[in-house]
Amino acid sequence: MSVTVVTDSTAYLPDELVEGYGIHVVPLYVVLAGHSGREGWDIAPGDIARALGARGQSVSTSRPTPGDFVAAYRQALADGADRLVSVHLSAELSGTSDAARLAASQVGEHIVTVVDTRSAAMGAGFAVLAAARSAAAGADAATVARTARETAAATRTFFVVDTLEHLRRGGRIGSAAAVLGSALAVKPVLHVQDGRVVPLEKVRTSARALNRLVQRAVEAAGQGPVSVAVHHLAAAERAERLAAEIRDRLPQLRELHVSELGAAIGAHVGPGAVGIVVAPFWQDPDDKPDPQLSED
Repeated sequence: MSVTVVTDSTAYLPDELVEGYGIHVVPLYVVLAGHSGREGWDIAPGDIARALGARGQSVSTSRPTPGDFVAAYRQALADGADRLVSVHLSAELSGTSDAARLAASQVGEHIVTVVDTRSAAMGAGFAVLAAARSAAAGADAATVARTARETAAATRTFFVVDTLEHLRRGGRIGSAAAVLGSALAVKPVLHVQDGRVVPLEKVRTSARALNRLVQRAVEAAGQGPVSVAVHHLAAAERAERLAAEIRDRLPQLRELHVSELGAAIGAHVGPGAVGIVVAPFWQDPDDKPDPQLSED
């Protein structure tokens, strides 16, 4: 039985991994200056960074439609898949997984299994990647879906933003709005917990916040083999410095991806945001070399 993995554009997987594993990606929509476009197709990270830096520019996002997912599922089936596992960002942050479930009910719930990772960006992306690797190793749909859920549950996502304004405006910050209070100089280190963005700790300067970001990632990695992603929006130099520290401090690092956040997540964290995602490295049960494994 052939299993294909489907995800949405907020997983931010490297293109070569998407192509190598035949992962189908359904884009979210971003509304920029009154015009709607598909994330990664019509609207790039640079477009969002410029818009958020311009006074009076508004940016909003919306989920794919159930029809978008139906089209993707039918295309994957036409390409030869027997079963589909559809892995998505947290339902607490977006209605994307709900749209996927509606589409699954139309295509056939015995054919499509939808997984809510309760995370975002590569916090969901590593779950997608583990599922795709499991499918490539010949696992059935139930095993592929379980692999995605277990990987997502074991993945930690930490990030720092220049300002909480974008998260607050988009309604994604939840209880973290209390972090600042009147102490505007505080730089919170945030993380994703139970599908929501919440504060982890308060730090007084940006430099200390970045140091704590790395320390938290190292602590989360433990002693086992791990996969790590470093994300940023319009902060490439800062992201590369974080990546260099991760390489130095994690001897069990198996893969490292450095990438700019796309429009849908970037619109909520704003320019200057950086994050680190740590996931257990998924290994082929037969311990075969993975031809798609790379360091970006």
